[in-house]
Amino acid sequence: MDYRDTPDEAEFRAVLRRWLTENIPAGWDKIEDEEEAVQLRKSWHRTLYQAGYVGLSWPVEYGGRGLSPVYDAILNEESGNLGAPPLPSVGYIGRAIFTYASEEQKRRFLPPLLSGEMSWCQGFSEPEAGSDLASLRTLARLDGDHYVVNGQKMWTSGGQYADWCLLLARTDPSVPKHKGISAFLVSMSEPGVTVRPIVIASGEAETAEVFWDDVRIPVEQRLGAPGEGWRIAMTTVAYERGPADIGFIANYRRTLREVERLAAERGLLEQPETRKALARAYVRGEVLRLNCMEQLSLRVSGRPPGPEGSVAKLLWADAEQSLQHLAMDILGADELTGAADGWLSSYFTSRPVSVYGGSAQIQKNIIARMLDLPR
Repeated sequence: MDYRDTPDEAEFRAVLRRWLTENIPAGWDKIEDEEEAVQLRKSWHRTLYQAGYVGLSWPVEYGGRGLSPVYDAILNEESGNLGAPPLPSVGYIGRAIFTYASEEQKRRFLPPLLSGEMSWCQGFSEPEAGSDLASLRTLARLDGDHYVVNGQKMWTSGGQYADWCLLLARTDPSVPKHKGISAFLVSMSEPGVTVRPIVIASGEAETAEVFWDDVRIPVEQRLGAPGEGWRIAMTTVAYERGPADIGFIANYRRTLREVERLAAERGLLEQPETRKALARAYVRGEVLRLNCMEQLSLRVSGRPPGPEGSVAKLLWADAEQSLQHLAMDILGADELTGAADGWLSSYFTSRPVSVYGGSAQIQKNIIARMLDLPR
């Protein structure tokens, strides 16, 4: 793949860069109140959508622009370079609906997902079924023209703010565990749904536990066929954990420059160990960038993301956690005493990167199977 922009891509990039420069909300990254930050992200989603920058590679009939995935990558890259708020995560939920939904479901759910009118979360992990997702115990029992759901979900990112949930539940306990799971599109406002935010080490309540007590779901809100939940889940996480997220690369580079600045301010750039650590951080970022570009080239050729996306997930976690650890080494006690505000929270935020979307151990198992290694 030629990674240089075509004339059309270069023009798109230039127009996008001007638009971002004029529209990025000032001071968005200084907001400390979580509710205010959530509202800003929703507002930014609507602003991007109205400008035509959400769903660039989605089919035109569902509100997208039908462009190559390269345009999504350009949006990610320019947003990261200019320090814009995080882009809305519509791709992986949207992909599950694209692939498995009925036409009626597509017409009902895809346009409001794209516009930001309807926000989503994933009801996958459970207290004893996180990385071992196939062991989930939330049960959906068919009762006439409804399913009745009982169980608990954990680590549901954004669950306290979501309008709808892509839920996995066991519909047939009599078959092997991978085969008895179905997927549902469920309103979070249904009676019997209780959401409790979970505050993580950074001090933010970015995830939640969700309880399902006799929640009634219409049969027409089942996604795909009965027992197809595992397949739907694998499609979803493949797009969540694997494809080229060029926006992360741009953010990583900006963070690395900040870490270099911190080292220079403290007179540490002349120390051989500091220079080696910064060089290693740069190399990690480059390895991840090249892997992401390879993933992007596969998407452009029409190949959906597969198990090789687990490689990018491992590289991403290693790069982010190592860089944040380096920042802590450079700052030393200043961060712990509050003299260098903000970095400690970023460090804590980096710790679960190797867990969500499937733990590092699970990613290594996937890679081992891909390489046909012995169990």
